[in-house]
Amino acid sequence: MTKIAVVTGAAGGLGRAISAKLLADGMHVIGLDIDATGLTSMAQPGFSGPGFSYHVTDLTDAGAITAVFAQIAQDHGGVDALVNNAGTCFMSDFPEIPAQELDRQMSINFSGAFHCCQAAIKLMEGRVGVRKIVNISSNGAYNFDVFDPPHYRASKAALDTLTKDLARRYAREKIAVNSLAPAMTETPLFNVLTADVLARAIAAMPHGHAMQPSEVAAWVGFLISPAGDICSGNVIILNQGRDVR
Repeated sequence: MTKIAVVTGAAGGLGRAISAKLLADGMHVIGLDIDATGLTSMAQPGFSGPGFSYHVTDLTDAGAITAVFAQIAQDHGGVDALVNNAGTCFMSDFPEIPAQELDRQMSINFSGAFHCCQAAIKLMEGRVGVRKIVNISSNGAYNFDVFDPPHYRASKAALDTLTKDLARRYAREKIAVNSLAPAMTETPLFNVLTADVLARAIAAMPHGHAMQPSEVAAWVGFLISPAGDICSGNVIILNQGRDVR
């Protein structure tokens, strides 16, 4: 039976790489994103073929998340894996962060993932094997030498706390939950940085270059594969060894 994986933020740079990896691993991938044009382009034979389907979804809308997972249940019968990849970084700095920006940052990076976990875990019941949730966090939740603003850090730290809670809560139900916390990865989020900030951040990477989405996607694939069955409740930091103390 083909396993079903849901990837949020699927139309972004990292989401595309994750989707491509899971498709290559033989899963049916359901992409969720607000970017209809991006999702449509992924559904072309050159990218995915019949193993990819999608739903245009506002992941800041809890009702929309409930509705889309109800449709997934109807179409596919359940879910074997969820990758909470959708996220962004707003660059207003403390103490001048508008209340609306704080709320939106938390909504995109944390609340959407929270509601997706709620919906997906219900659809994992009765599925064969160890079911998987992989949350895409950030090295910025732990490295305070880098440029990340505090509301972004807080949103990712909250996501990692959710990871640990769900891992403990659902261990006996064989649902494994982990976070990946990448450092500088070459995605469209680079566009929110000024050229000098970006150059300094990349220069701080031990290998002298940013990581690639395919490298992070390989870790997602590993955690979702049978090799990841015994790993749960971990925040795995990917940063080329930059912050070893």
